[in-house]
Amino acid sequence: MNPSLTLCLAALLPALTASAQDWAKARLDKSPRHLEWVKVKQGQREVNCFVAYPEVKDKATAVILIHEIFGLTDWVRDVADRLAEAGYIAIAPDLLSGTAPGGGGTAELGGADAVRKAISSLPPEQITADLTAVANYAAQLPACNGKLTVGGFCWGGSQTFRFATNDKRLKAAFVFYGTAPEAEQELARIACPVYGFYAGNDARVTATVPQTTKLMTKVGKEYEPKTYDGAGHGFMRAGEAPDASTANQQARDAAWRRWLELLKKV
Repeated sequence: MNPSLTLCLAALLPALTASAQDWAKARLDKSPRHLEWVKVKQGQREVNCFVAYPEVKDKATAVILIHEIFGLTDWVRDVADRLAEAGYIAIAPDLLSGTAPGGGGTAELGGADAVRKAISSLPPEQITADLTAVANYAAQLPACNGKLTVGGFCWGGSQTFRFATNDKRLKAAFVFYGTAPEAEQELARIACPVYGFYAGNDARVTATVPQTTKLMTKVGKEYEPKTYDGAGHGFMRAGEAPDASTANQQARDAAWRRWLELLKKV
């Protein structure tokens, strides 16, 4: 199993209630923005994607959102809508598209266990090809200004870091509690700033930051990690839940403000 996936699985085992996101769906259902599902072609595959459009006059920067090990959930779709609310086009691909019986994805897999099993079986080259196809689609949208960024959470955070090594068009990568590729030659391919968001109470992931910092400095790449004291793994989601701890809530709010400030600089 991929080391980054193992880290995420270990850290998130206590958070199996993440799939119960009625609070996220309720907010999403009230959104006044244009939200739609699209199918992006990737070879013989079709990647089901959720797209949220901002209500703005000018063309907007696009954010590719990479989901957690829980797949494309209501919470991830709500994050896309919040980014649209802030003025960005957000596109969230279901990287589990085609893995369920009948060709479905996250929603059709039948539960968290099946989703995690399917994610652990995804070929890395397929993930890269899917994300590249999604990036191509986003860049060609009439409402897009041509600027592409990527952000992801846990498993998606690790995939965000990895995708930054594979697509030089990206203007920024936002890694939420995800690990970096370990190979120096991979990091050397990154052509954009990488911004990290980490939890203080998440040693499995956060303990990798010093080595990542060392390697990114060695290959001359911009990497700005920030750790939120007292927060746990998954604080961007957990900090919005009705039972959110104060530390997770504060970390989520601070990280969200930082994310939007960084996006303004793209």
